Amino acid sequence: MDITQSFYDDMASQYEKLFLDWQATTREQAVMLDGIFKDHGFDREAHILDCACGIGTQSIGLAALGYQVSASDISDGELAEAKARAENNGVQINFQHADFRNLSEVFTEQFDIVLAMDNALPHMLTRTDLESAIRSILGQTKDGGIFVASIRDYDNLLEKKPSCTAPYIHKTDKGQRISFQTWVWDDDRYHLVQYIIDDEGALQISKFECDYRAIRQDEFTDLFLANGCSKITWLQPADSGFYQPIVIARK
Repeated sequence: MDITQSFYDDMASQYEKLFLDWQATTREQAVMLDGIFKDHGFDREAHILDCACGIGTQSIGLAALGYQVSASDISDGELAEAKARAENNGVQINFQHADFRNLSEVFTEQFDIVLAMDNALPHMLTRTDLESAIRSILGQTKDGGIFVASIRDYDNLLEKKPSCTAPYIHKTDKGQRISFQTWVWDDDRYHLVQYIIDDEGALQISKFECDYRAIRQDEFTDLFLANGCSKITWLQPADSGFYQPIVIARK
């Protein structure tokens, strides 16, 4: 099991604590993505694959809007959490364990829309792995379909290489939850440690570690175009309302 898989397996039961209200977030993000899909010519008849689904933050909200959704992840822990949350939300989703570098080993069909949100692709620590992931993802995307992903704004982050993120402080009726990350840089890679401090009753402090590569938008754009995409669109947070830049690659 590699560090990425362990990171998400270990954090699966606590991932919800990164949000003030996870349930509200699923609805808000689904509405935002629904708008992007409509802007690119798709309605709710579109078939979607969320290939980095985590605990279902995007896939569950989209299924609740009426989309037909399949979802996959490399983490069995997060898949188990996502399945339970889908059942609690009364939605049907086809969940599968899959590495998004090898989606064709699990999925035989192609999809109108493929998603990989929340900075999933920068877990690819080499350009070779990143291109393998992009080829795999586009292989499951229909001609004329789109791939939608969100990526940290590494163009700006690489200028300063910050050592930490600002803390998120979520106050609740039981106390508060605080989450933040520390980053140790090695050229364009960084080792991330995610801390979650839960002070809603008995104090609980959790720590999870993973690695990322800071990938500039131009590198993504070049790889999408080199692997069969006809148009690449970047939406900045001011445009989409989402907390990270979003790329839409038309196959």
